[in-house]
Amino acid sequence: MSLYRDEAIVLRTHKLGEADRIVTLLTRSHGKVRAVGKGVRRTSSRFGSRLEPFMHVDVQLSTGRNLDIVTQAETLGSYGRQVCEDYTLYTAGAVMLETADRLVEAEREPSLQQYWLLVGAVRALAAREHAPGLVLDSYLLRALAVAGWAPSFTDCARCGEPGPHSAFAVASGGAVCRACRPPGAAAPAPQTFELLAALLAGDWSVAEASAERHRGEGNGLVAAFCQFHLERQLRSLPMVERV
Repeated sequence: MSLYRDEAIVLRTHKLGEADRIVTLLTRSHGKVRAVGKGVRRTSSRFGSRLEPFMHVDVQLSTGRNLDIVTQAETLGSYGRQVCEDYTLYTAGAVMLETADRLVEAEREPSLQQYWLLVGAVRALAAREHAPGLVLDSYLLRALAVAGWAPSFTDCARCGEPGPHSAFAVASGGAVCRACRPPGAAAPAPQTFELLAALLAGDWSVAEASAERHRGEGNGLVAAFCQFHLERQLRSLPMVERV
């Protein structure tokens, strides 16, 4: 039996048998890993509560033929309760976990940037460092950028003409000039472009100073951009409560 340790954040869980659970983890060094937590659904389990979505843990696993087995779990960041007790935080966090699960498709392929990005976003969400909607949109933009789909909010995404521009085309990759603007392109306010650029860059002073109507316009564009590149709808996204 081969043992290994890693840091991980729990993405999702499924029941297995009467007392076990299949846990999907995004780990620091081994990418996405699916493992069995034996007996974790029993009240007497030593670490069942640590293997819940949003938990940041140090885990020891034994290598299995199909699924690994969790043999130890120590808490690094207990974010599950804070996130799950608030509906607004929970729905935003659920989109983050689902997005990470989609973006890191292959198992056991390290994705260190996606790992740290998700851990930081869940930590910020649980600590209420910023408005949940802003944290979510910032995470989605950055996660897509890491995956190779960085949107442009200033220069034209098609021809590179310096901006700012007044149109946004999801399929073109962001802001577009008049010559490249396709039919049906959105025409967000200049302040919305500024907000989205700030969220992508992590400029929270600009993001926090934004007006609610620009945040609403921005999250619609982010949702459309995200789902276009993931090529299918995020099941948790329609449930997000925007405040």
